[in-house]
Amino acid sequence: MKTYTITVNGTAYEVTVEEGATGAVAAAPKAPAAPKAAPVPQKSAPAAAPAGAGAVKVNAPMPGKILQVKAAAGQAVKKGEVIFVLEAMKMENDIVAPQDGTIASVSVATGDSVEAGAILATMN
Repeated sequence: MKTYTITVNGTAYEVTVEEGATGAVAAAPKAPAAPKAAPVPQKSAPAAAPAGAGAVKVNAPMPGKILQVKAAAGQAVKKGEVIFVLEAMKMENDIVAPQDGTIASVSVATGDSVEAGAILATMN
């Protein structure tokens, strides 16, 4: 008989495994050990809008990698125009302008990794 400690979703369990007569293995759980405190992921604060930022923020809808930056500061864009291409889960997602306006600032570059909610650009 062997005893193992297995952690599932931050909770530690002691499991005893014994070999039966047929060579099969049977597992019998023991009372769970005192759960260890799971590490709390640290959330970084969203990046502050750069100086000269516009009133409308364009945020990343999901975490991913910026594949293309299709707009530059000072460029006029129409609502629905693609301003970034974001790769997430091996899919390319177009990030579009939420309204007609002018790009006030661009906060990311091609190849940058971004978290959900990160400010990609601001518009006026």
